[in-house]
Amino acid sequence: MLKISENSIENRVREKSLLFKTLKTPDAGKMVAKILLMVTFAFIILLFLPWQQNIRGNGEITAFDPGSRPQQVESAIAGRIIDWNVIEGELVTKGDTILTLAEIKDKYFDTLLLPRTLQQIEAKKEGILAKEEKVINLTDQIEALNDLLVNKVEQSENKLKQTIYKQTRDSIAFETEKVRFANQENIFERNRQRYDRGNIPLTKFQELESKFQESKNKVNSAENKFLETKQEVINARVNISAVRSEYLEKIAKANSDLNNTKAEIFKDQADVTKMENEYANYEVRAQQYQIIAPQTGYIQKALRQGIGETIKEGDAVAEIMPYNPPLAVAMYVKAMDVPLIERGRKVRIEFDGWPALIFSGWPNVTVGTFGGIVEVIDRVDSKKGEYRMLIVPDPEDEPWPDQVRVGSGTKGWVMLDNVAVWYELWRQLNGFPPSLYEAPDDSAPSKDGKKEAQAKK
Repeated sequence: MLKISENSIENRVREKSLLFKTLKTPDAGKMVAKILLMVTFAFIILLFLPWQQNIRGNGEITAFDPGSRPQQVESAIAGRIIDWNVIEGELVTKGDTILTLAEIKDKYFDTLLLPRTLQQIEAKKEGILAKEEKVINLTDQIEALNDLLVNKVEQSENKLKQTIYKQTRDSIAFETEKVRFANQENIFERNRQRYDRGNIPLTKFQELESKFQESKNKVNSAENKFLETKQEVINARVNISAVRSEYLEKIAKANSDLNNTKAEIFKDQADVTKMENEYANYEVRAQQYQIIAPQTGYIQKALRQGIGETIKEGDAVAEIMPYNPPLAVAMYVKAMDVPLIERGRKVRIEFDGWPALIFSGWPNVTVGTFGGIVEVIDRVDSKKGEYRMLIVPDPEDEPWPDQVRVGSGTKGWVMLDNVAVWYELWRQLNGFPPSLYEAPDDSAPSKDGKKEAQAKK
């Protein structure tokens, strides 16, 4: 700076500046610089463009209706395969016979099992009718015995009264004879004294003695008759008890027979009910020898092969794929993304085998994907850390291809809200979940008009 040194660099700097001035920038370099500036400017502008957030998930095609998903056809009874009526891949209609079985249990070998069981039921019913007639007869018999008991008791009571009246009459006669005997005895004693003194003759005394003995006999006879009548009263009272006892015993026996007959009727009715139940079971079993298609669909796979193979109750014999099922996509998303998804959200779907050019944040320029709507969100995780959603076709979008089949793989993007590109890049770099401006509504009504929120009540 002070120019003290002899080796000054000022001249050298001037020489180099002149050299730089003689050099020229290449045209290619200018072009590259301009392109870089334009790219940088376009990138900056791109950072502020809108980007629609989305949640990615993989899945597979399934049937929305559980009854339209692939199912196994099972045998309700044990049996032996004797004939296959279909082949794999064949379209069967509901009610068509898939295969025919033969019986393997000796209990059902009888070819006349149904008519013979029906005969047993009819015989049992006839027996019940006969016993019901017996019940009616026994009831009439009991009523007749009750009436007869009343009549017999009345008859015995009347006889008792007559005997009592007779006893009273005999008692009076006995007392009368005793008075007469006392008088005759007094007359006899007086005349005996007179006879002893010789005042009356012997014939007169003998006549009086004869009357005395006659009076004494009459007293004894009256006493005996009174005692007999008294015994007859006792016998009449005993007879009333005997009549009651006799007919009550007969009535009790008839009631016992009546109750036993009723009990037999109840038992026979229970047997008839049991036999009718067995008969109904035999009828149903007879219809199970042909395994029929539960619905229209394709025989996908035969799970039992050959003729003569034995199967058990509940064994699957074939797998059927229902015809033209309502398709849906079972898509699985991470647990941290589930709170951001609600029913009714739009979804873009890529089917395996269909080429697609995807811009997940700009669905309008995406090619080869199909629209869907979130219809079901599981309340419990299906896989570890993942939840299943069922996505149905969007009626406002292009229909799904007819060639897609149940079980093929899919990729999907649940479309959320719009944000700036720079925000999405910042979110992806930091690993943050997508954000929503409104909380999802879990109380949206389902197809049958019910709200899921009502289940909490």
